[in-house]
This record gives sequence, structure tokens and C-alpha cells, in this order.
Amino acid sequence: MSDNDDNSEEVRTDGTGIVPPDDETPTWSERKARKQGLARLTYEYFERSRREDQDLRQQSSYVERDVLAFPTWPHEMIRNLALTSFFVGMIIFLSAALPPHIGPPADSSSTPAIILPDWYLYWSFGLLKLGPLNPEISLLGGQKLMADRTYGVIANLVVVGFVAIVPFLNKGSARRPVEQPFWAAVGVSGVVFAFTIAALSVKNLIPMDSHLIFDLTFLLPVLSAFLTYAVLRTMREGYMFNLNRRYYRLRPPK
Repeated sequence: MSDNDDNSEEVRTDGTGIVPPDDETPTWSERKARKQGLARLTYEYFERSRREDQDLRQQSSYVERDVLAFPTWPHEMIRNLALTSFFVGMIIFLSAALPPHIGPPADSSSTPAIILPDWYLYWSFGLLKLGPLNPEISLLGGQKLMADRTYGVIANLVVVGFVAIVPFLNKGSARRPVEQPFWAAVGVSGVVFAFTIAALSVKNLIPMDSHLIFDLTFLLPVLSAFLTYAVLRTMREGYMFNLNRRYYRLRPPK
């Protein structure tokens, strides 16, 4: 049996094998005219993407470091629509099967003992409790230059501004933390600070001394940054050696 006969047996159009090449594949308008539903279209485009990826890898002389891409429409759009439809369906199903409990109406005549924002705003709420860091100026008779509430709002602006400016400061092309230990340490310290400042915002609910929580809020991010930098710096030399050896093995110099 010849090679052409083997290839003809591998190419099947009944939904159980890979789709045919470009010259035998139906166009988008032809597929749309079949009216077989989104599930069928999604399957066909996934198979088409796999076939194109397979053809490109067979034609390439390199093994792993080639960047293969597909057009946004229809490959990426069909995939994203399928994933979005799945998650939206799950949300609708959970909201119908497990409706949230609605508590009693709020009593405007009484104030709750503990007032907290939503959990994802704990870090911002914690920055409003940085009154002990607000300096008392002796020239003003021991008074503070601004109120503690204003000081907390400015602290929010500083933190948000720092997060916004980091992408403009770090213009490197590294894709892995071990390639840039400093910025990886900055990221880890930021994540740890978000958790510690959130814990400070709910210090009334934590069975720990409030002064200790306040100290750990700023000590843990610094400690985590030093540890992250030290570990990644130690791994950097061996990692770069293995990466370069692998790169030149795949692409030997001409």
C-alpha cells in the first residue's frame, strides 16, 4: 500500500479523525449553511486548529521554541465563545440552584458593632488605619499636619499609583521570575502586603495583639522580598546555564 493510501485513510470527515487539508475543507459560509449548531462548529474549528498546528510543526526544522499562532477569527473567537458560554451557564445554574440567603432588613436606629467593606477592599480599608504613622509635627504644637482619615486616603493613592507605575518601570523581556529576581521580589512583597494590610483592617477579629499585627504588616512584606530575591538569585545561574544549553541544542549556531 502506498503512502498516499495511508494518508487517505487517516483523513476522515465523520467527526472521528482530523479534518482534511485546506483544498478539501469547506469554507465558513458552507459550514454556516449546514446549520448544525455551535457545538459542531466549535469541534470543527478545534480540529482545524490542531491540523494546522500539526502541519506547521511537521514543516518546521525546530522542535519546541517556534511560536505558532492562529487568526483571531474564527479560531480564537469560537474558543472564547465556547468557554464564556460554559462559565456563564455555570453561574446561571448555581444562582438558580443555590440562591443566596437574604437577611433581615437593616435597622437604621442601631449601628453594627463591626463595620467592614467587602473582602476584596480589606486592603484599602486597612490603609485607612495608618493613623499611628501620621507624624505629629512639633512646629504645630504636637498636632498632625492632616487628619488620619486624609492620611489614609493619600496612602491609598500612593499604593495604587505605585502599582500603576510598575509596568512602566519594568520594561524587560523576561517571562519567568528567576530571570529578574528583583522585580519578582517586588511582586511577592506586594502580594504579601495586600494580605497583611487586609489583616490589619480586621484586627478586631484576630486573636492577636494589635501592636504585633501592626508591626507584622510592614515586616512580613520586606522579609518575603528578601527571601524571594535570595532564592531566585541563587537559582539564576544554574537556570540560565540550562536555558542557554537547551536553546543552542535546539538552534545550533550556523
